Formats: sequence, structure tokens, C-alpha cells
Amino acid sequence: MATFLSSVHDLYQRFSTQESDLIRHAIALVDSRDNNQSSRPRGLDVALNLLKLNVDIETTLAAILSDSRLSGYPLEPEFGPLVASLVKNVQQLNSINIYTDSISNQAAQVEVLRRMLLSTADDIRALLIKLAYRLARLKNLAQEEPQMRHFIAKETLDLYTPIANRLGIGQLKWALEDYAFRYLEPENYVFVARQLENKRIYREECIDSFIEKLKAVVANSNMPVEIKGRPKHIYSIWQKMQRKNLSIEELYDLLAVRVVVSDISQCYEVLGIVHQLWASIPKEFDDYIANPKTNGYQSLHTVIIDAEKNRIEIQIRTRGMDDFAELGLAAHWRYKEGSKQNIATEKSIASLRKLLEEKDGDTLRANFRTELFADRVYVLTPEGKLIDLIKGATPLDFAYAIHTDVGHRCRGAKVNGCIVPLTYQLKTGEQVEILTVNDIAPNSNWLDPNLAYLKTPRAINKVKAWLKLKGKDKHYLLGQQLLDKEVIRLGLKNHFQARLLHHFKLSNVDKLYIALGRNIISSRQLNYALIEVGGKKRQVKTRKTTQTKAQILEITVDGKDNILTHFAQCCDPHAGDELTGFISHSNGIAIHRKDCVNISSLSDEKKRQLIEVRLKEREA
Repeated sequence: MATFLSSVHDLYQRFSTQESDLIRHAIALVDSRDNNQSSRPRGLDVALNLLKLNVDIETTLAAILSDSRLSGYPLEPEFGPLVASLVKNVQQLNSINIYTDSISNQAAQVEVLRRMLLSTADDIRALLIKLAYRLARLKNLAQEEPQMRHFIAKETLDLYTPIANRLGIGQLKWALEDYAFRYLEPENYVFVARQLENKRIYREECIDSFIEKLKAVVANSNMPVEIKGRPKHIYSIWQKMQRKNLSIEELYDLLAVRVVVSDISQCYEVLGIVHQLWASIPKEFDDYIANPKTNGYQSLHTVIIDAEKNRIEIQIRTRGMDDFAELGLAAHWRYKEGSKQNIATEKSIASLRKLLEEKDGDTLRANFRTELFADRVYVLTPEGKLIDLIKGATPLDFAYAIHTDVGHRCRGAKVNGCIVPLTYQLKTGEQVEILTVNDIAPNSNWLDPNLAYLKTPRAINKVKAWLKLKGKDKHYLLGQQLLDKEVIRLGLKNHFQARLLHHFKLSNVDKLYIALGRNIISSRQLNYALIEVGGKKRQVKTRKTTQTKAQILEITVDGKDNILTHFAQCCDPHAGDELTGFISHSNGIAIHRKDCVNISSLSDEKKRQLIEVRLKEREA
């Protein structure tokens, strides 16, 4: 009782005398009504759950006045239109019964409504009150029947804690999780709680000792710093035990410290000091300042090993980051009496204003699925997994969102059991099944914006990458034709391919085709490589060809004609090539191209046998 009265006193202290009078009036108004639902939270309990979030007077009043005993009471004349509107929004949110919808998969259904609530609330403060109300409900849950306790606890973990996480409100999220876990899995809750209590004194001594050492070191840098132990939460510990298959003794982050500094540069300065003094575990380092989490969370995380071999998790952040981690959007509250909400907020909440006028709960739930998303659509796989796509997305976009290979092999689709064209625009709540075959592949028509096969950047990029690699372009096909032609001419078997790829230092035959088609590998280089890896010699007819060539060409060696020469078979020299001659004591002079592999591999001594050669067609 003393704690409750102290909290009420703190509530009054936060506001001006005039605002405190309004709070007293709201409390008195609620208390004047009969309470026929003893298990339901009082509005004052809800407001006290918001106390540490530093919410404004309108939110505090709306939390108190959202008490079910005031249903239908005209609030606007006494508390103003803003408070009345907030209370109305909270009541509309309360009207959504998420487990009676037609979507068969409950987990997917919860996810759909979770996103809808986050995307469309008329005033984000209504969601804060809703979360605080749920926490108050959990605190009174012992009064409910066992079946109802389980239902409310499960609903909390499925819906409300993800909302608190998305809003970045750590204080509410952790409290909701621990209370829900207590009723869902009481034995595991008690086990973790007892384990934490058994080593509480040892942990506190370790943390206090570490904090004193760190404070002493940081003091030398003359930076203002706050260092404190970080509380651990039962549900998060249990989750980590299950996820990593560890006992509670093996969890390193039961010892946790938070360092709060003035600016970002000091965050990295403190990190450097910590890593200089204690050994760290590199794989446990995370830079959420440079790469914030999706809910806006920022901090540096590292784990060090102290002199007693304890592993200590350290979070380093600025004051603003710390406030946001604890309070989320409430840390950046901009609502003041008489002021307008900022433009970004107005845009994000406008979509629900009309919808919240709907009084029928069934209609409200149905409209959530079909009307609220100007930018996104949420559809389901046959297994009930939720897929988030941009508006205008098609079944083909859906296929690529599932897996690249599913997209590549897509030949058709069913939506809610009916065949639809691949250009069909998906709608929120629809169930999509992709039909695939093995002998189909993407084609360039999919990239034509006029045909509207694809909308999402992911799918478009996947198709482009496939077409580039697989060569439905001229380079791939040309390279394939060049190789096939040479292989047939030389009578080679397919087993040469691995050696050919090794020769050109390529990882697969697709890259070889493209290199040939783009003339990165010339036909002469290919010819020589095939002869080398295929173990083939030039045929007699090839020799005749070279002799015929010699008869119709004029060869000059060092300015002299009529010298015994022959054309090398390895590089197939022609008129117009840059040539060189290699003097052979038995076969005269062999004519090579200057870029011939055999010439470039000659020793310095052998290169002395090279002479200048010119080759041109003999005039008729």
C-alpha cells in the first residue's frame, strides 16, 4: 500500500498544480462509478505503469479515463477533445478480438494484426496506454480462471510484447514478457528466478568491483560518464538458454554493465579503453550505433573477460540512446498542450482515423486486412508464414520472396485456391501458392515494366542476375557456339571441360561461354588450349592448309625472301598478325605469332634464336 501511495505521489509531482487537479478529478470520476469487473485494471493502475515513460498530461488522463467503468461517459466537456479522442482510440483497440478472425493460422493472424496496429494507430499514445493496460491486467491475472490466464499470457507474448519491442519501449517489453512467462510456464519461471536469486550476491559483488575499476580508469580521461549494473530479465534469460542450448551457469551475460556517455565519439573512446584493459570476445562485439536495429535501438555491445575469468557484457551508449532503449518513442515525445503533431507522425496515423469510427468489431477486423496499407501488402504461404511485400506485388514477386529458386521455376500461381495470372496484384490477407516446374527459367519479358510481371526490387534483381549469368544474351550464346564448333572440329570428348576451365582459371563453364562471347578469350587462345588439354595433334590436312597458305603468301625474314620456312601449328599465324620467327637447325624457320604461349615461355638463351618476320599476301 505504501508503494502504491508513493507512486501516486510521484505522479502528482510530475505535473503542475493545475494538471494535478485534473488528475485528481479523473481519479474521483472513476471511483464514483460502480466496479462490476473486479479483475479488470483500474485506470489509475494503467497510468502508474506509464509513470517512468514520462508521458504527457493528455496520455496520463486518457489512461485513467479509459477505465471500463466510464464507458459511454461524455469526457470532452470536462477534459477536452484530445483526451476524449485518445480514450476513444483505446476503446476501439480494445474491441479487436484477434483470435476470432477467419485466417486459419493463428501465428500468422497475430502477425498481420500486430503490423496493422503499428502501422495505423490514430495516435501512437493509444498504443502506449493499451500496453500499460495489458501490464496492469497481467498483474491482476491471479484472479482469473486458469484457462483465461493462459489465454491472456499467450496473447501478450504473441501480440503485445512485439509491439512494445517495435516501439522500442524496453521497460514495458521486459515487464510484459516476465509476467506472461510466469503464467505460461510457471515451473520454468520459478527455476530461472531461483537460479538468479541464488547467485545474486555473487553477481552484485562482481559487478560492483568491475564498475569501480572502470570508473577509476575512465576518470583519467576527464569525460562525464555513468556506469551502472544492468538488470537481467527472466524471460530473456530463458529464451537464450533454449536458443543456445545452454545451462544458466553457461550464460555469459548474467553479468552486465551499462556505460552512458555524452556523445558518440566518447562511446568509441570508452570501447577502446575497455578493450585495452581486458581481453574481449570478438564474435560477441556488435556496433548498433553504426548499424541500428530496426526499432531504432543504438548501442555498442562487447563482452570482456575479467581477472577472475568472469565474462561481462558491456553496453556503451549516449544518454539519448539510453533513454530511447528504455522508453522508445516516449523518449522523443513531442506532444505539448496546444501544439501540432509533426508532419511525419500525422502521415503515419492518418490511415486509421476513418477506420476507428467503425463501432462493429467484426467489421473493424475485416477492414484492417483490406483498407489500411497504402504501401505494403501482407500475404500468407500455404503453411501460414507471413510475407511482407510492397503494394502492387505479384505472385512472381511472392515466389522470389520465398526463395530465388522458387521464382526461377515459377510457372503459375493460386490465390485462395484459384489460378491467377502471374501479373495479378496481391492483396493483404490472401493465401498464395506457387506452382513450379524444373524445366522452366526466367525470361526477359519478366523485366518489361509494361507487362507488369514484377514490382519488388529483389525479384527484378534476381531475374537480371540470372539472365546475365545464364546468357540469354548474345555473349553467352556466341561463346557456347564458338566452343561447340571447335570441339566438333577437333573431335574432342566432353571430359576435357574441367581441364579447360583449369587452364583459363575459371570456376564454371558459364563464365567460359561469356568470356568467349565477349572475346576476352580469343578463338586462337581457345584453339591452343583445346589442343593442349584435349591431347590432339594437328591433322595432315591442317599441314596441307598451312603449306597452301605459304604458297599464296610472301614471307620476308630479315629482309630476305625464299628462305625455308613453315607455319607453327600452335598459334595459327596469319597475315596482319605481329609475327616472329624461330630458327630451327633442322626445320628452317618456324613462324609464330608474337603472343604465342610457346614463344613467351622460351628461355632467355632460346630467345636469341628469334628473328623478325613479315608476312603479306603475294600479288597476283
